[in-house]
Amino acid sequence: MKNNRPLILISNDDGYHAKGIQSLIDMIGDMGDLLVCAPESARSGFACAFSATTPLRLKKRRQREGMVMWSCNGTPIDCVKLALDQFCRDRKPDLVIGGINHGDNASVNTHYSGTMGVTMEGCMKYIPSVAFSLCNYSDDADFSALRPLIRQIVGKLLDEGLPRGVCLNVNFPDLKEFRGVKVCRMAYGTWGNECEKCHHPRGYDYFWMTGTYTNDEPDAEDTDNWAINHGYVAITPTRIDVTAYDAMEYVEKLLI
Repeated sequence: MKNNRPLILISNDDGYHAKGIQSLIDMIGDMGDLLVCAPESARSGFACAFSATTPLRLKKRRQREGMVMWSCNGTPIDCVKLALDQFCRDRKPDLVIGGINHGDNASVNTHYSGTMGVTMEGCMKYIPSVAFSLCNYSDDADFSALRPLIRQIVGKLLDEGLPRGVCLNVNFPDLKEFRGVKVCRMAYGTWGNECEKCHHPRGYDYFWMTGTYTNDEPDAEDTDNWAINHGYVAITPTRIDVTAYDAMEYVEKLLI
């Protein structure tokens, strides 16, 4: 790789083989040197988890001029940590990207998402970071409509960066054309019916994690859920600092 181009670190939670990450590589391959380190298989829902008791392995999957791809047997966070430690000691990435994810990461899904875990880890290392997600869970989803805006966002972040402690969560509706772009807050939502109980023929019960999402403020037009449900691309600035500053005075009066 050449040191005179930006270095972009890419990971995901769908696995190195997923169409979303392959599409992202094709979209921005000319915008910098790409270091890809992604899980060897799907790791959806791993959020910011890392492997404390499992030995990790790296395997080089593909290399060409300006791009090298590695897979890891760990979580998305493991991938970012390993890539930074093993490949970036002498050259810090200019940008960290999570995605493109198959499925949305809006609302409270932010807290479960391995794609956002990638982005939060980059942000915690003070690297401008962004997550891209498409509201389509199909393995063969069409990402072509995302190309112009992804290139625009990546270009702006490479040029201007982001405030310290802030990353971006970008969710695209599953459309060929978008009505526009909205900078939004995260919607309040809840998951219900999350566990499906089954009975095994060998005599024991087991459970699948599933669930139904409910937008608890469907009429709030300033949220990410409203934006993507009405044809807009939702961009949510997300903070690493989760302190509830507006509740500090209340808690102090309550407990001290």
